[in-house]
Amino acid sequence: MTLTTFDPRTALVLIDLQQGIVSLETVPHTAAEVVERAVELADAFRSHDLPVFLVRVSFGDGDRVPGRTEAAAGAATPPAGWDEIVPQLADPAAVTVTKRNWGAFYGTDLDLQLRRRGVTQIVLGGIATSIGVESTARAAHEHGYHVSLVTDAMADRSAESHAHSIERIFPRLGELGTTAEVVELLAKTR
Repeated sequence: MTLTTFDPRTALVLIDLQQGIVSLETVPHTAAEVVERAVELADAFRSHDLPVFLVRVSFGDGDRVPGRTEAAAGAATPPAGWDEIVPQLADPAAVTVTKRNWGAFYGTDLDLQLRRRGVTQIVLGGIATSIGVESTARAAHEHGYHVSLVTDAMADRSAESHAHSIERIFPRLGELGTTAEVVELLAKTR
C-alpha cells in the first residue's frame, strides 16, 4: 500500500543512526545515503512542527538481553562513541530514546513520549531494516499506531533480509513510501 495520508500528530522515528552502526556496510543503500535521507526527513518534519525521535542502541554492564541463540550476540566491548547519534541528526529539540533491545518500544519510554505528544502515527527509517526497524514497526503496529515506512531511508547488512522486510512484512504493518513521497505528502497535508 502506498502512502495515503498523515495523521495530524505524526512523528518521525529514526532507528540506530549512530556512529557504530553507520560505519557498517549496508545494502541496498549505503549508510551515508540513509543518513542523508534521514536528515531530509527530519528537516521536513521540523518545518511542519512535527516531532522527531532519534533511537539509539546502547549497552552497559548487564544490559544485554539474556537467552540462548545460535548467532553470536557480539559480546565484545564496542569502541568509545559507537552509540552516539550521528552529528548530522544532532538536534536538542529531538527526543532521544535509548534502547537495549532490537525494537524501540520494549524497555523504553518511547510509547509514553509519543502518547504525551498525542502522536497517532509514526514514520520509520533507519538501520537495520530487518532488525531495529522491523522490530519497532511490529511493536508500533501492536501498540495501535498507524505506521509508515520510508523504504529508501533504511538499509540492512543483508540484501535478502532487507527485501524480505520490505516485500513481505512491512505491507502487513503499514504504508510504504520513499523520502520524496513523504516530503511531498507532508507538504500537501499540512
